[in-house]
Amino acid sequence: MAAAAASSLGDPCLHHPRSSRLTPQHRHQHRPFSLPSSSLPFGRSISSKTALATTTAALRGSSSPAGRRSCKDRSAFARTPAVRQLTGSLVSAQGFRFAVVVARFNEIVTKPLLEGALDTFKKYSVREEDIDVVWVPGSFEIGLVAEKLGKSQKYHAILCIGAVVRGDTSHYDAVANSAASGVLSAGLNSGVPCIFGVLTCDDMEQALNRAGGKSGNKGAETALTAERDITTPLLPVKRSTFVA
Repeated sequence: MAAAAASSLGDPCLHHPRSSRLTPQHRHQHRPFSLPSSSLPFGRSISSKTALATTTAALRGSSSPAGRRSCKDRSAFARTPAVRQLTGSLVSAQGFRFAVVVARFNEIVTKPLLEGALDTFKKYSVREEDIDVVWVPGSFEIGLVAEKLGKSQKYHAILCIGAVVRGDTSHYDAVANSAASGVLSAGLNSGVPCIFGVLTCDDMEQALNRAGGKSGNKGAETALTAERDITTPLLPVKRSTFVA
């Protein structure tokens, strides 16, 4: 009997003797749970053991190789950077060719702007023979000449330098708007970067301050913008590919 008792204690399928104290009306609570056949397709019933096995298999599927690959792909996609930053190099502009279109009107302002641009080109190793300066009567004519220079396919970038100072009439608005739209059209039609370096100021003091005065030299900034544009990865330009 001792052996029989020991075997009964070690058998997980046998109930503990205390379970016999339950009354008959409570014993139905320990019966295997099953879903009604009406809630399952084809009138089949499923026991609690089967439901547990199905749930366990589904959970294990997420740890399978295919599941791990799917999770890994999703996590890798989430870590992909959403913004790409492309910047030009300002180490050296040697080997590039530039054209500078300068307006003679308000030469007291445009000449220092030109000098600032040429000095910047020199600092970044641009040779003098790779720079052509074209003078035009005023800022209104800059766009037309810049487009012709761009379509000649001799230059990597074109600088457009001028100065428009507000007066007593509406002439200022007409010239400033025409200069801006002309430079924009020149770049779009020629496919060559045309940098807008035309000052639009309320008075001569503002213009002189931006032509080497306390506000810096906008001509030098225009040259830096040109060098940065032609070295941007979105605009792959080879050096020394144009024939003068």
